[in-house]
Amino acid sequence: MSQTLRWDIFCRVIDNFGDIGVCWRLSCALGCRGQVVRLWVDDASALSWMAPQGCVGVEVRSWQPEQPIPSDALPADVVMEAFGCEIDPSWVAMKRVALRADSTPAEGRKGFKNTVWINLEYLSAESYVERSHGLPSPVMAGAARGMTKWFFYPGFTQGTGGLIREPEALSDQIDTPATQRISLFCYEPPALSELIEQLAHDDQSTALMVMPGRGQQALQREILSKNAQSPAWNLRKVLSIHEQPYMPQQHYDTLLRSCDLNFVRGEDSLVRALWAGRAFVWQIYPQADGAHADKLEAFLDWLKAPADLREFHRVWNGLKRAALPRFDLCAWQNCVRNARAELLMQPDLVTQLLDFVEEKRSQTV
Repeated sequence: MSQTLRWDIFCRVIDNFGDIGVCWRLSCALGCRGQVVRLWVDDASALSWMAPQGCVGVEVRSWQPEQPIPSDALPADVVMEAFGCEIDPSWVAMKRVALRADSTPAEGRKGFKNTVWINLEYLSAESYVERSHGLPSPVMAGAARGMTKWFFYPGFTQGTGGLIREPEALSDQIDTPATQRISLFCYEPPALSELIEQLAHDDQSTALMVMPGRGQQALQREILSKNAQSPAWNLRKVLSIHEQPYMPQQHYDTLLRSCDLNFVRGEDSLVRALWAGRAFVWQIYPQADGAHADKLEAFLDWLKAPADLREFHRVWNGLKRAALPRFDLCAWQNCVRNARAELLMQPDLVTQLLDFVEEKRSQTV
């Protein structure tokens, strides 16, 4: 796309690392392709460590439900609601007024008048994604009546919107030292205690790189409990634990490439683990209705995961009560790299998103 467009991306932070992490990567990827992005977020605090240097072409703006609309906020060429984050009615109403006022094409925008309104959905490998990707959602009532939202689904197959993939995401892998390195980014997996017990009794020494947040806190509790019950549980010192600080996204991506095995959680780190091309285990975000179980199975089907990797995922996610299988890092890594090779044959998410927006804008000439 040759045009420079103005983008408003809206994000409500539910998980400090997830929603804002994906939205920031997307904003930067657009900015690096010459787009002008305003990222509207209700809590931008995580960006202080996630992206301390900012990004050219990306402006972060505070967004609260009852906040008056800044006079310079309108209009934009593309409005995106990330992950079901609905724009407040006052925003939509003012946007519509601005669209009418902006009906005379400006230089560089000849023939285009309407904003494209996109609902960026969560990542899934389930079959409904291909059926729903790119479908319209006409707004039938309220301030936005008569307008259309478009569903844009990230995904793993040709019939979806693809994945965010920057050129540096596929930089050369980093050789690992003799000590096995494992990164741990998780929630509170039921099998966490068993994992560190296995590592402590393994024949090979392991450096466990523990990411900050809920997983780091859960591990601290497990270690306190083990020290109280059996002080000699790690007597051989085969397992060394290295608590990591909050770090920029690029540093985390580099860490994943340097590890033999990566435990990841949520959406953003899952995609990064795929690009890293190393063996990984994914803890999916748990849902009260149990829908995450089907979502996990669909992903494992797409990944063509071997039986022991499937079993490990089910136990790690609390979907099955059983012992954790032993690692087969060679087979698991080959599985990941085969999946990555398939993904590299598909257009990345930003390329598809730019083409999608160009198509929809051309239909509103």
